[in-house]
Amino acid sequence: MKAKFKTLAIVAFLGLFLHSCSTDDDNTTDVAAPVITNFEFGEGSEHSTEPFAYKGSDLHLEAEINAEGIVSSISIDIHADDIEVGDGEVEWDYEATYTKDSYLVINPTFHEHIDIPSNIPAGEYHIELTVTDEMGNSTEIEGHLEILDPITISDFHMDTTVARGSDFHVEFMINAINGIHNITVDIHGHDLAVGEGEVEWDEEVIFEDGFHEETEAEFHKHIDVPADAPAGEYHVLFTVEDEDGNTTAYETHIDVTV
Repeated sequence: MKAKFKTLAIVAFLGLFLHSCSTDDDNTTDVAAPVITNFEFGEGSEHSTEPFAYKGSDLHLEAEINAEGIVSSISIDIHADDIEVGDGEVEWDYEATYTKDSYLVINPTFHEHIDIPSNIPAGEYHIELTVTDEMGNSTEIEGHLEILDPITISDFHMDTTVARGSDFHVEFMINAINGIHNITVDIHGHDLAVGEGEVEWDEEVIFEDGFHEETEAEFHKHIDVPADAPAGEYHVLFTVEDEDGNTTAYETHIDVTV
């Protein structure tokens, strides 16, 4: 009788023990996935919440994370959505995983700054934030980021022909987030024959007065054409440089007539 009682007691104890372990396991798997709130990103220098930033600057990212389980990693993925890569540009795909101690806790605040290359295409980029906890639960949130050029030239107008000995008119608007340093105009011919009494016209002019350190300005000039310049097609290149050394250029042509 005593042996039977001992056996029943052992069975009952094992049953309770296994049930307890099962309950513990169920509680573990019941930990909710992290919740991401107040996800913001924008121009780094301003800690902006507007979803745009400039090439050659930095990007500010921030988010609140509510996590029942301890966070094991936070990842960022940034890539372009069908943006054409131009001359001198490279494709930008950015991935980073953050595991510093301040993030590997319950309910951390995510805050980082990412450098944006200056030689990537401007346009719309897809950005994704992923948070994973120690139980393997994962949550992601996404958005779209507009990468802008730090210098833009717009509303360009220039004469298409000009008689030598006179001048041609050109005007355009400049926006430079870092301020304008100078504007260079380079004019040269396309393998033009130099006749008797003519002199090759190859000129570079730098404009600073009225533009230096301005973030928005109108370039409005009349450029003289030498009377002895050979007639023909000339290449005209306008280059705007900002105070951080970034440049943007606009090229066109003009026909010089006799």
